[in-house]
Amino acid sequence: MTTITLELPQNIYEPLQKAAAKAGLSPQELITKLLGQTIQAFADDPLEEFIGAFRSDIPDWGANHDRYLGQELLENHNA
Repeated sequence: MTTITLELPQNIYEPLQKAAAKAGLSPQELITKLLGQTIQAFADDPLEEFIGAFRSDIPDWGANHDRYLGQELLENHNA
């Protein structure tokens, strides 16, 4: 296991402590769990391989592609 030291502002650390206590975890365990979930979500993104492959006038396409695709489906593919 690798150790990482973080300096967190109080406005992040206090809610972290509360959330960890509510989940029955230490703050370190909760951070590890949340980071693991976040990294997995990036790894499971089926469109990640296309990021940067196409020109677009939409500056936040990389960050918000799921929202744009969902919006297009709702507007143009309703049954």
